[in-house]
Amino acid sequence: MNQLPDQHLQGLLLSYYGDDFTGSTDVMQAFSEAGIKTVLFLQPPQTTDLQRFKNYQCIGLAGQSRGQSTEWMRQHLPVLFKSLQELGAPILQYKICSTFDSSPQTGSIGQAIDIAASLFQANWSPMVVGAPKLRRYQAFGQLFAAAPSQSDSEIYRLDRHPSMSRHPVTPMHEADLRLHLAQQTSRRIELIHMADIAEKKAQQKYQSFQANDQPVVMIDVMNTDSQVEAGRLIWENRGAGVFTASSSGLQYALCAYWHQQGWLPLKTDLPKPAAVSQILVASGSCSPMSALQIDWALSNGFDGFRLNIGHCLDAGLADGEKRRLVQSAAKSLASGRSPIVYSAKGPDDEAVLKFAQVAAKAGLSQQKASWCVAQMLAEVMQELLNRSSVQRIVVAGGDSSGVVASHLGLQALTVAAELTPGVPLCRAWSENPKLDGIEIALKGGQLGAKNFYGQVMAGTNQ
Repeated sequence: MNQLPDQHLQGLLLSYYGDDFTGSTDVMQAFSEAGIKTVLFLQPPQTTDLQRFKNYQCIGLAGQSRGQSTEWMRQHLPVLFKSLQELGAPILQYKICSTFDSSPQTGSIGQAIDIAASLFQANWSPMVVGAPKLRRYQAFGQLFAAAPSQSDSEIYRLDRHPSMSRHPVTPMHEADLRLHLAQQTSRRIELIHMADIAEKKAQQKYQSFQANDQPVVMIDVMNTDSQVEAGRLIWENRGAGVFTASSSGLQYALCAYWHQQGWLPLKTDLPKPAAVSQILVASGSCSPMSALQIDWALSNGFDGFRLNIGHCLDAGLADGEKRRLVQSAAKSLASGRSPIVYSAKGPDDEAVLKFAQVAAKAGLSQQKASWCVAQMLAEVMQELLNRSSVQRIVVAGGDSSGVVASHLGLQALTVAAELTPGVPLCRAWSENPKLDGIEIALKGGQLGAKNFYGQVMAGTNQ
């Protein structure tokens, strides 16, 4: 982990803004396990913050734009993108989810591209979404992703994916990413597909696409060969600076190419986490895998405490609901057990199916109601950390992770140890002595095995 990259890879290599917190830590893992030191700030860094991590080669800023409107993005993203560009890295990334969570109204990837592209005089804006290590695959522009089944993970075209096709905020009704993105931007969208890569025509296709209008050029990634070629295309054609809206597939692609060139060690092992006797979990995810993980935990010694959504959204009942959850979970911690505070178990949970109805009854939009639920999780988590000595926590769900981590006032994260692909165990940096050094895992809803919470406590990925 401490080996320095080759002389070809000196200085700051990449800066990025993550559209949610879980995906932002995914980038950290992809680079850290390749030996590239990466820090993720949870709020815009000051000069003193940057000085502390001056030898790091990737600097990220975690955000929550995935759940925000286009108006919010136009108001907040320009200054954030500009501050990251001024760091001087040759690649500026808007890190998106590998399941392309977005719509024209919420978390618009097209809007982010239109805002950031003007920062560069580049002749293209590459896009990599496929990440085979995370079981995300793009072929001829179509995106496929794994989902849990009774036997093993099945691979689905995204518009037929059991959770993404039914996502409560950004359902995926179109798997062709060109068509999906075209609903969010009028920018030209091109594709370097699998046949181009197999026939060694990728560079030729890139050259035919480049122009002053900075087209988005998607690059298929299905396997090792296409991953290496995607990394080569972007690194060799980065010019004086390039902007890319990509998943952590970008990091895996760049590292695959740098490995091929001999600029990085073939393997850099991350430390294994030590076992702990207790962990604390907050879950705001409604994915099928999150449901399986909660069920496994409750059958293996964890205590579960479900939020009452209606009470969370009622100003007169919210404080009482928080007290109930804190008292119950604190009692669990005091008895030596590990509590999971959660909002739902899977997309078929009544809390999910009736969420719009409950939000409307409370006079709230679904977006505002979702934030209220995440804020309840954050406040409960903070109270429990104040009352206990637990040193390892997990937050499941992209939006929930952002709200919880922000509420705790954490300043930055670095990778501490390996857990599972896409979910590293991080070391938190904070001015609060009680939270400085605490270990935290921010887990996307669909990531991790069924026994993930047992792995976090035992310090193993088995």
